[in-house]
Amino acid sequence: MNALLKSATIVDSKSDFHNQIVDILIENGVITKISKRISNPKNYREIKLDNLHVSQGWFDSSVSFGEPGFEERETIANGLDTAAKSGFTSVTLNANTNPVIDSNADIAFVLAKADKHAVDLKPIGALTKGSECKDLAELYDMQNAGAVAFYDYKKPISNPNLLKIALQYASSFDGLVLSYPQESKISGLGVMNEHINSTKLGLKGNPTLAEELQIARDLFLLEYTEGKLHIPTISTAKSVELIREAKAKKLDITCSVAIHNLCFTDNELQDFDTNFKVMPPLRTQEDTDALVKGLRDGTIDMVTTDHNPIDIEHKKVEFDHAAYGTIGLESAFGALQNIFTTKKTVSILTKGKSRFGVEETQISEGQKANLSLFNPDLKYTFSKKDISSTSKNSSFLGSELKGKVYGIISNNKIVLA
Repeated sequence: MNALLKSATIVDSKSDFHNQIVDILIENGVITKISKRISNPKNYREIKLDNLHVSQGWFDSSVSFGEPGFEERETIANGLDTAAKSGFTSVTLNANTNPVIDSNADIAFVLAKADKHAVDLKPIGALTKGSECKDLAELYDMQNAGAVAFYDYKKPISNPNLLKIALQYASSFDGLVLSYPQESKISGLGVMNEHINSTKLGLKGNPTLAEELQIARDLFLLEYTEGKLHIPTISTAKSVELIREAKAKKLDITCSVAIHNLCFTDNELQDFDTNFKVMPPLRTQEDTDALVKGLRDGTIDMVTTDHNPIDIEHKKVEFDHAAYGTIGLESAFGALQNIFTTKKTVSILTKGKSRFGVEETQISEGQKANLSLFNPDLKYTFSKKDISSTSKNSSFLGSELKGKVYGIISNNKIVLA
């Protein structure tokens, strides 16, 4: 793949060309020249886009597509196309499938499905067989087959000894364990945050205590085992404090926050819109402010879209019976730019790669082209026409967003929206 990007503003603090408007020559997937003006004698494909900005490729640490088993929600092929059009050059795929991805053959299957795509797919294997939270899956075999971490998607590990053994075993081959932060006996049948709004709406509440108790337990286990732990999608102010304290102790801990938990509070549930039924639930403004602060000071290591396509049959029902989850790839950049500057948004979207074994490349001559292309200034109202996913369950429908993604250049391929 050969291309010439014209008049592109580079947003990459690690690059010598940061904040400069330049032309970028790419030959056979490698950046061969960056200069104020580059001619095109070989008649390569020229990419000229309005207010074009370029950064290192973005990364998402938690996406679900459905295949195998839930292809009506999303296939791997369309999911990766959606990620590319949303500016992501690498994503980690949850074992949120049927059957669950819990063997080396399953890992090989999803990798084969993603082969030769512009977006790198990094599979997460189930931590336990069938994600039933009873017996450990074949973690070492899955890592050898290409798994980058182990996680029973959205299923809390109720048995602390199981997590202890998992952390000890995985540390023998530098494996990364994920533990969903919820104490199920406390959360019970709660479908939204337990607070004033749950009382007003007559919906069962899921208290912040359920998350914080589980995180406190997991951090004690991590300290005991000296393992390697990632806590996905935290949602409360106290959770940020707990992880800040753990990092001060030099524990090997990282965490993420879902973008919708940064942007919305439980006030959004007044109309019982099931697109806002997510797990963990939307919390209060105090929690949201603490999450944003945690991102700014580095306590929270990365954001995720927590992209989870759900077919309409499981969403267009009574709130109590609706499935949890929202898609988020297409709205991620524009939503974050409503909170942060473009420089900070890009920094956030490129963090977390090394934790999940994703190669990092800066925008420099001689480096592989792994680029996200975007216009940071375009404002628009997010609607169904902006959704590439098969499922349309977005909590951002009707929201005003800032910034449009043009696509990516990665793996010697160009994908434009």
